[in-house]
Amino acid sequence: MLDLLPGKDDPAPPAETRGLRLLPLRGVRYVPEEVGGLEAVVSSPLDGVVRRVGQAPTHPYNIVRLILPQADTAEGRRRQASGTLRAWVAEGILASDAEPALYVYEQSRGDLVQRGVIGALALSPPEEGIVLPHEDVIAYALEERAALVRATAAHLEPLLLSYRGTVEPTGATSVVERATARPPLSVTTTEDGFHHRLWSITDPADVGEVADHLAGHQALIADGHHRWATYLRLQQEQAAAPSPWDYGLVLLVDTALYPLQVNAIHRLLHRLPVSEALAAVGGSFRVRHLDTSLSQAMTALEEAASTGNAFLLAGDGSYHLLDSPDPALLARTVRPDRPADWRALDAAVLHETLLAQVWRIPDAADSIGYVHDAEAAVAQAEMRDATAVLMHPVREEVVHDLARRGVTMPRKSTSFGPKPASGLVLHSLEDMVPAPE
Repeated sequence: MLDLLPGKDDPAPPAETRGLRLLPLRGVRYVPEEVGGLEAVVSSPLDGVVRRVGQAPTHPYNIVRLILPQADTAEGRRRQASGTLRAWVAEGILASDAEPALYVYEQSRGDLVQRGVIGALALSPPEEGIVLPHEDVIAYALEERAALVRATAAHLEPLLLSYRGTVEPTGATSVVERATARPPLSVTTTEDGFHHRLWSITDPADVGEVADHLAGHQALIADGHHRWATYLRLQQEQAAAPSPWDYGLVLLVDTALYPLQVNAIHRLLHRLPVSEALAAVGGSFRVRHLDTSLSQAMTALEEAASTGNAFLLAGDGSYHLLDSPDPALLARTVRPDRPADWRALDAAVLHETLLAQVWRIPDAADSIGYVHDAEAAVAQAEMRDATAVLMHPVREEVVHDLARRGVTMPRKSTSFGPKPASGLVLHSLEDMVPAPE
């Protein structure tokens, strides 16, 4: 197995070791002249602004209408997404690029700049050690995503994958930096304040340089576990091989140059008021009531999490800090077949102890919601008489260490970013067969 995220002085894997295979594709992109500019149709990641404000997009061609079709049934959503995509292509709203390309993608906001390469990545199962997941997936979410991809025959958003290259301007890094010196294909700004620029790489020498560089690396799934699992499931369903279903749309970011940010994902317990949550906890955790601002409460959570498991409950107009869990309770409830560092994760204690045993909450979409913004989680909990469980981020080295050992974390344990915007590059499995090697 290749060494995940090696240090800059580590030797490269041997040439014969199989690594990442990123191929060009004919990207499907908006035609700006047909939509009045990309700002109205490209979206921030859907775990951010769109879901937080709870507003449907006003523009008739906004990408959210494809990714989150509004219909009363799952079948209706699939039909709507498929029909919408085909109509937009027929109307010339979306169009395939003339030739296969890799795409250099830049995101920036203030002092933060992230660059990477978008392309069609050859699929590989986790046991091959090429693309490593670090989180479990949710069965119902996987089914919904797989059904949407079947219906549209398209990958509507790239996954975010990270790998560790070198800080020297060689290989993919060199190609990326050269590309950004040219005028971009497209430029836009999303409602979260990020500026986005996109370039295409079509020169065979540049494409080959990227491919040779990435062949010596493996990647960590930073964001998109359900989409990667969907890619693998649908690949297995296809009788023909090779086929376009052997590849998935990804954004690869070299974290030696562009380190990712790691944030927490909070829980919203739809049917559990805060008073009932606190009563059920009893003496199994220390409970401290905080009559402070959200910012001050999150600081208290950070301090408590530095010495052990800690959670912040909200939804009744104040904050309640849970920490110092009963060791005997953890020994009884957290699964013993996992390593000690997994058993110590906040997400493991939350799901194994609090959700499953103390609160008896089923693992279902109508019981548990996942919210990336703490303020939004609190607001929704207060509005619905529900409980928001605010989490502290996992340290990045813990994520990497578990992934190296093939140990997946509980679902929705981390939020790596910045995530790519939706709508800049789509991958049609009917039209965009990856270029041959």
